[in-house]
Amino acid sequence: MIKFSAGEEFQIDVEPAKSAFLKVKEMEMSGWLDVARLSGQVPEVLAAAEKIRSDSDFLVCIGIGGSYLGHKAVIDALAAGASSRTKVLYAGNSLSGFALEKVISEIGDSDFSINVISKSGTTTEPAVAFRIFKKMLIEKYGVEGAARRIYATTDANSGALHAEAVKNGYTRFVVPDDIGGRYSVLTAVGLLPIAVSGIDIQALIRGAAECSKDLDSAFAYATLRALLASRDFDTEILASFEPRLATFSEWWKQLFGESEGKNGQGIFPAAVNYTTDLHSLGQYLQDGRRNIFETMLIVPDTKCKIQVPEMDTDVDGLKYLEGKSLAFINEKAQEATVEAHRAGGIPVFEILAPASMGLAAETLGGLIYFFEVACAVSAVMQGVNPFDQPGVESYKKNMFRLLGKPGF
Repeated sequence: MIKFSAGEEFQIDVEPAKSAFLKVKEMEMSGWLDVARLSGQVPEVLAAAEKIRSDSDFLVCIGIGGSYLGHKAVIDALAAGASSRTKVLYAGNSLSGFALEKVISEIGDSDFSINVISKSGTTTEPAVAFRIFKKMLIEKYGVEGAARRIYATTDANSGALHAEAVKNGYTRFVVPDDIGGRYSVLTAVGLLPIAVSGIDIQALIRGAAECSKDLDSAFAYATLRALLASRDFDTEILASFEPRLATFSEWWKQLFGESEGKNGQGIFPAAVNYTTDLHSLGQYLQDGRRNIFETMLIVPDTKCKIQVPEMDTDVDGLKYLEGKSLAFINEKAQEATVEAHRAGGIPVFEILAPASMGLAAETLGGLIYFFEVACAVSAVMQGVNPFDQPGVESYKKNMFRLLGKPGF
């Protein structure tokens, strides 16, 4: 079970958060709360994933924002321990030609398939990438062969991609009408590429289901975020001591940034990776402005067996660490950082994953559900809709005008 710790200085009343949660449950985009419903997709996803692994060296996932960040976060965290001959690559999340060329170069002459993920099929970045990779598939396998290698995750009934998928017979998965992109990790949006990478998606959903049984920690986290926002703490740092969670932090930033940043308010979400960033941002965090609070993501390392070796000499001054594991040393660095930052005036919270699991699929599933609930509740407590993103359209209108799109 995911646990939340705030330290001794905060007294927490979660009743307002519970009331906000009741409002969230009544909102039309809250379908992600129903974990039992999410698990119903698993057999179909597993069957498609097995086919992709059988005939493809690479799966190119084409999507942007919530259409790729969540599953990339899980894959980056867990794929090292998974077994799959198929590597998941990403495209359509920027307009960089260099990035696209890098993916094309990695594929080379290998067999590949596409999972294009878009509710509408007309979002510029993934639509451009889809054109390019679809053309590559047709040139390599022919029109019918290409169609058998395209997996479209899109709207159930309408939209450009839906229409194309129906016309050409692509294998289709649904982006649910009541689940927005950044809350869609545990739908087919995320589950298909995660399954292709060899990660246990049933364990991922079990972790979410376990978290859903007791949400008081999520309510406590949301409550203290609202309290600190009222005291002019306008920046939150998500910190982890595990580099494999770097993309998870990117998903978290999108989740909270798009859900809360509206009407001239919201807490700015940023992330750091320790101990690396203690040697870059450490000075600012310790002695800089006090508008920041910090959330430490604590995931025990249960598998690393590497120890500091014994040496005949002590020229590096590490004699005192001989025989100690890197997991132990990293844990002490974490404890030292919490102590130093709290002493320096930074409110530091800790979100703790079960020590018995470490960084496993169940852990990630629980963390995803925990943060989704806490984020939605936080937004409602601040008086904003957690499920829209009206500000995202502003740059698009300007870009379409500058590119000469008809009507702009």
